[in-house]
Amino acid sequence: MTTRRLILGAGLAAPFLLRAGTALAQGFPDRPIRYICPYPPGATNDNTSRLMSRALSAKLGVPVVVENRAGAGGAVGTRLVAESKPDGYTLLNASAGNLTIAPWLSQVGYDPLRDLAPVALTGEAYSLLAVNPSLPVSNLREFVDYARRNPGLLNYASAGIGSAGHLRGALLAEEGHFEAIHAPFPGSAPAANSVIAGDCHFMIDPILAPHVEAGRLKAIATIGPDRWEAFPNLPTAIEQGYGQSWPSGGWFGLFAPAGTPAPVIARLNALFNESLREPEVEGTLRRFGLKPEPVAPNQLAERLRADHAATGETLRRLNIA
Repeated sequence: MTTRRLILGAGLAAPFLLRAGTALAQGFPDRPIRYICPYPPGATNDNTSRLMSRALSAKLGVPVVVENRAGAGGAVGTRLVAESKPDGYTLLNASAGNLTIAPWLSQVGYDPLRDLAPVALTGEAYSLLAVNPSLPVSNLREFVDYARRNPGLLNYASAGIGSAGHLRGALLAEEGHFEAIHAPFPGSAPAANSVIAGDCHFMIDPILAPHVEAGRLKAIATIGPDRWEAFPNLPTAIEQGYGQSWPSGGWFGLFAPAGTPAPVIARLNALFNESLREPEVEGTLRRFGLKPEPVAPNQLAERLRADHAATGETLRRLNIA
């Protein structure tokens, strides 16, 4: 009888909850929105956050303010959003790494599948595998051969434990049958500086692009589904025989706390996708190394579930998780 009353009560309440959510969406937003970047300034996530926050602010008519809440491979800022009130006023500019990698490696304080609501996909992010110019290699095969001939010599920088660069470096070492020591940094910018200085030997990250263009680093492969249009003559890792089976870890997306009303998410998704189609926004994202991809929230949810599972299996195989 108690169960029946609960079911009946929920059924009677549903129309009122739907109307409340619709009313909230109609008045949304009426104050500034917090746009959480879970990485330090200067990283690709930060650059993307600032671009998309400006685009959304222009469409919503209220300030969309970027807050950098870095730490623990993106987990600090992600947890902040997961624990926030689900009203659309606190949003997360997520990288795949802090949703599909970090939760497998430590107690991050959130479940990406349960505690966050997918809103929109910014797009797939390309990365560069780049080395310090002093390394005597010009392509990925030469790099792997060099690493095998010098066991234990190489180390690689990343934006932190649980970042996409961390996982991809480990995958490359596994597939290439060589040893490389992981050197985690508090963000992509200081990690890149360590490779430029020669303290670390290589890195996989989109933030390396301007350093490659300036000659401070030497790119030997693109990491992505195809060639990065900014580097059309640079072969992908797959073209050079590596990375075919690597799980995806290079997309960016917008998320809200779980329980955010569906009408609010629908409005944010529509405006975000409109922004992705604007020539200036699309062009800037491509310069950042992203391939804009407007999708519905349920499509992003499915992408997250699939990548989360595949990454977990990979981490266990590598004995990282």
